Amino acid sequence: MQVKICYRKGVAKKTPAPKRRSGCPLNASVETLGDRWSLLILRDMMLRGFRTYKEFLGSYEGIATNILADRLKKLIAHGILATEQDSTDGRKLIYLLTRKGIDLAPVLTEMVLWAARHEETENQALVLTMQKDKEHLSFEKN
Repeated sequence: MQVKICYRKGVAKKTPAPKRRSGCPLNASVETLGDRWSLLILRDMMLRGFRTYKEFLGSYEGIATNILADRLKKLIAHGILATEQDSTDGRKLIYLLTRKGIDLAPVLTEMVLWAARHEETENQALVLTMQKDKEHLSFEKN
């Protein structure tokens, strides 16, 4: 699978740890990514190469503008996304995955494969590509 990754060079600044309900790592993951919109934004960045607010608004699921703005701010605050000004239009922001965001690629892959195994889903071409890539990567490690 070819993943379209928009990556910002350099190390993202670590943000202070937010107040969490517990110290459980799964809880931290859920509190950071537990809503469907954050995951779909990351999907669109990784698989469809989206980088602008307008592109996210055009996503299949039809996210509302207020929710999109909120989720983008949240992902930036958690150090998963970063922004830079568009070189052709200084009023427009370009959203980029940080290293922390890129590290979520295998997690999203597993979620796609899990759903394909257990739920009725579409886009079987994507699923097959992800399965083959996962198998290929596991052979390279051995």
